[in-house]
Amino acid sequence: MTDFLDPFERMIAALFSPAAVRAAERGELDDRAWSELAASGFLDALVPEDAGGAGLSFADIVPLWLVLGRHAVPCPVGETMIARALLAQAGRAAPDGPIAIATQAPGAAGRVIGAALARHLLVEWEGNLYLAAVAGQAGATGELAASVRWHSETATPVGPIVAGGLRRAAAVLRAALIAGAADRLTTMTADYANERIQFGKPIGKQQALQQQLAVMAEDMVAARIAAHIGGAGSFPPALAAAATAKSVASSAAARVAAIAHAVHGAIGISEEYDLQLYTRRLQAWRLADGSESYWNRLLGAERLAAPSGSVDFVRTALAPA
Repeated sequence: MTDFLDPFERMIAALFSPAAVRAAERGELDDRAWSELAASGFLDALVPEDAGGAGLSFADIVPLWLVLGRHAVPCPVGETMIARALLAQAGRAAPDGPIAIATQAPGAAGRVIGAALARHLLVEWEGNLYLAAVAGQAGATGELAASVRWHSETATPVGPIVAGGLRRAAAVLRAALIAGAADRLTTMTADYANERIQFGKPIGKQQALQQQLAVMAEDMVAARIAAHIGGAGSFPPALAAAATAKSVASSAAARVAAIAHAVHGAIGISEEYDLQLYTRRLQAWRLADGSESYWNRLLGAERLAAPSGSVDFVRTALAPA
């Protein structure tokens, strides 16, 4: 996996510096960045080899998504990986350009993460996939979501998918993005605490602050483990795996963002400081495709419907398929 991961991280770091991320938030994404991504072949990482892809497993792809979160990548790279894999499964050619993903009814407007920079939308409705051109209205500067409306009569039918499959795949993606951003924020916050001098010593020497940094690190690791659990089985993932990944990561996202800002103080919300690039995305990814409350309800219902005890349920429901 290192053969894929190291060059991918170097490429992402070079293409999406903080300055490039800010430019994308202003609507000035360099088209060369996407062209280089497409030429690298990583967008087809989940596509089977016999269909021209790299043939990586779902478990293999999660570390790549962690990288996207660690660098606050603004365009829908992970979403395009999912879309191209599902299109290949259906025997369909993928269109050029970024693809956003969503689950919403035809004719209904919905806020879709990454749609402000996407050319197409892969949408699930009533157990079927459709591919539509994006015709959305971007939100506030920096949000990178767009209000998207699609229509079944103008969209291209792709084929059936296991009910909820697209949302489950998206949930694991969001969990991995959260875990990657939390990793970066934990490092940034610990470094700042050790550099910021107050009353003659670094604030990181204060016991109360050390405890908060420990909580932050615990949440970061929990989100990472949850993301890997989500990707350990089939693609699209089982309900229990996706629900576990997203509920744990979304819950951690709120605490990680809060501690990061509490330690940094006023500088953390300034535009020129990188912290807000990550904490804003944590909040957006937390809510995208269902918050922790949404997935906890589904996970609870799945557990209550199972005839086995809780230990057996966890062992079987979260075991790789």
